[in-house]
Amino acid sequence: MCVHNIVRPWISPPKYDISELTLEQIFSDSLTDTPCVYLNKEREVYIATEMCVQYLESSVDSIVIRDDDHNPIGMIGGYDLLNYIRANPTSNSQYETKVQEIMFKDLLIVEKMITFQDLMDKWKASRRAFAITPNSFQGYSPISARKMLEVGIRCKTNTCISSMPKKKMITFQPDDSLRTIVELMFKHNTRKILLEFSDQFISDRLILKEISKILKFNPDVDNFLDIQINQVELENVAVIKEDLNIRQLCTMMYEMDHPYVVYKDISITPWDVCNVLMTERIAESYELESEKTICPHCGKNIDV
Repeated sequence: MCVHNIVRPWISPPKYDISELTLEQIFSDSLTDTPCVYLNKEREVYIATEMCVQYLESSVDSIVIRDDDHNPIGMIGGYDLLNYIRANPTSNSQYETKVQEIMFKDLLIVEKMITFQDLMDKWKASRRAFAITPNSFQGYSPISARKMLEVGIRCKTNTCISSMPKKKMITFQPDDSLRTIVELMFKHNTRKILLEFSDQFISDRLILKEISKILKFNPDVDNFLDIQINQVELENVAVIKEDLNIRQLCTMMYEMDHPYVVYKDISITPWDVCNVLMTERIAESYELESEKTICPHCGKNIDV
């Protein structure tokens, strides 16, 4: 038998529109690798405030509210807590109100066969980039805009940041109050606002972090919204100098605890990446071709 060293070329993998793929096709086994974070409906709002400080902007992003039988009945995130604080900016209200009274009741529960297009349509309709899907542990796993960064990392595209849709940069002044900041967030439907002429920003998570500190160390504050923003700890946005492509951008953002970047006059969050992915394609993993090859010298089959 003839033995020959034959090198086979890599097969160019087919590409698919991401919008047409199901969550199962996009993520495979990693779709349910993270469990939801739960809170019973009878727990007080201050507990949700503290928990959101830990989980907002992560792959979990929102807290799932369950009834006494452990069934998911709603969710609570930064939007819900800030909206409640707008009308009830006191410490007492955090302890006297149950999460079931302020939760978002239309929690999106999806199956793994839903397409990314359909998921995005539902997210846009609810203005909540969060859903849960059943997992194999008799519970649920979260799907958030942050998790879609995993898809961007695998995206084969030349699309760069400079070609992403530009949106108005919302800014605030250093002497603004939390009331002004919160109203700006709701007016412009955004979770992050930049401090004018700086690379610092405030977010719903940072506001809730400040409120959580007040509840612990300064509970006599009469009105959270009267606090001046110069008393609140801000964070620095990652400023990008290079016009990265989507894969490079997502790789960078995925490593961040709280992904948010600025390139020139373009600010980018995971939600912006989701919108870009709607028009992108993704390639399958490369696989080595395996088939019978005929030896040109002896005419026999050779296993490759």
